[in-house]
Amino acid sequence: MRISLTSVFVDDQDVAQRFYTDVLGFVVKQNVPIGEDRWLTVVSPEEPEGTQLVLEPSGHPAVQPYKTALVQDGIPATAFAVDDVRAEYERLRALGVRFTQEPADMGSVTTAVFDDTCGNLIQIMHGDM
Repeated sequence: MRISLTSVFVDDQDVAQRFYTDVLGFVVKQNVPIGEDRWLTVVSPEEPEGTQLVLEPSGHPAVQPYKTALVQDGIPATAFAVDDVRAEYERLRALGVRFTQEPADMGSVTTAVFDDTCGNLIQIMHGDM
């Protein structure tokens, strides 16, 4: 068994697609119209056949209270691995990304948390997980 898909709920798929590709550097894997929304996935350009991240519409009534509670409590919706948290922090800040947690050493792991502009906090991390 292996993970092939994971998802984050996004407020606007167009905004999410731009942020996750133009800013974070992911590439679109699937973009299929489904009614008013799309089956929209992105992948790492380093692993084009790897795990897909679904940019899932936030339309279900349970989603907004869930997302709001996570953000209010400072809990990231997901985490992405990077080679160097501090370098990625500087790169993303230069692109205008707002961080809610600057790089922090937490034992064998370094983390930072940013706002994805789509209603989520996302953690970046490096180290022994």
